[in-house]
Amino acid sequence: MRWVVGGHGFVRAYPSVLRNKGAAGVDGMQTADLRRYLTFQWESIKTELLNGEYRPQLVRGVKIPKPSGGVRQLGIPTVMDRLVQQSIHQVLSPVWEKEFSVFSYGFRPKRSAQDALQQALEYLNSGRQWVIDLDLKSFFDRVNHDKLMNLISRKVADKTLLRLIRRYLWSGIMEDGLVQARTEGTPQGGPLSPLLSNILLNELDRELEKRGHRFVRYADDCSIFLKSRSAAERVLASISRFLEKKLHLEVNQEKTKIVRPVNFTLLGHGFVPTYKKGERGKYRLSIARTSWERLKRKIKEITRKTTPKPVQERIEELNRLMRGWVNYFKHATGYQKFKDLDAWIRCRLRYCIWKQWKRPRRRLRAFLQLGVEASWAWRFAYSRKGGWAIACSPIMGTTVTEARLRQRGYIPFLEYYL
Repeated sequence: MRWVVGGHGFVRAYPSVLRNKGAAGVDGMQTADLRRYLTFQWESIKTELLNGEYRPQLVRGVKIPKPSGGVRQLGIPTVMDRLVQQSIHQVLSPVWEKEFSVFSYGFRPKRSAQDALQQALEYLNSGRQWVIDLDLKSFFDRVNHDKLMNLISRKVADKTLLRLIRRYLWSGIMEDGLVQARTEGTPQGGPLSPLLSNILLNELDRELEKRGHRFVRYADDCSIFLKSRSAAERVLASISRFLEKKLHLEVNQEKTKIVRPVNFTLLGHGFVPTYKKGERGKYRLSIARTSWERLKRKIKEITRKTTPKPVQERIEELNRLMRGWVNYFKHATGYQKFKDLDAWIRCRLRYCIWKQWKRPRRRLRAFLQLGVEASWAWRFAYSRKGGWAIACSPIMGTTVTEARLRQRGYIPFLEYYL
């Protein structure tokens, strides 16, 4: 426990907690208030931690919608508990990193979703084109505490630290003023949760490696690559038994499936055949349809005409979204889709501008200022066509041009992609 409280724990954890920011827990304390709080309370907290008397506070429960439907339960610890959890993570992570599989990519240093995708692509192109897309039912809500603590105790002998981890697992969730006790699960949201999930699922990785299977795991998403359907069916049945009997986890029978590459999605990406000469039967990364749909929903939110917001602010939000999104999908094909998407975004921005002009007289004045000949300006300013039809018409395309949008900071998706 002294390693957690001392220089190897809290000193390195503090900047990380500040950097990650995050919402306040049940006590309402913000990360900006942490320094002042520690100035007055650190000595007593340190004593409680070393004596095994520290009691974590309740976790603030928040439900967020899943892209595939339903909701995901998040648990937001207090800032102080985030600091303690981060300290534990800093100490335990190097110990467990030596044990983790090279085919596990989620929540690990120097590993990313792109690494997992490239490994999956390598498997597919080596002929392993029957994929078990394994889905664990409500994994973070169903982690068995006894099984997890047993695994941790194999590497950690400090009983005070083990007791503290157990208390974090037991921390109740407060939502809408009601407290719910917890006897299983490790809700997403705390710094310690990703490490704990990897410790438990490392048992699955070791079992797959022992059997000689090729797989990719990112957090609780696991994909196993085989050469025939019969082999995939056999492996799915045996791995399901292992998960349920050994790890006390339930396989989601509705979402778990055996698929071919064209029907397989991983981390928002799909896989499509490549038609290059000499590469028959090979695949390349694409952007999954569901990822495009989610992106378009976000763009619609930013460019919703009924939301009163300056065009400049909309463009800044779009640019932030574009940078992150394209950086994540930069290895997938999608040139034409990006090109079409840019045209659609410009129409939506023009629609927002048209809506801001409001009245025909203001629209007429705007067209004249933009250099439109008077008769055409009058015709479109007083047109009975809908706003979207006008936004996508040549009159807006030749006045509110891409160059003028760029002057306000607009950068097309395609420029980030190329």
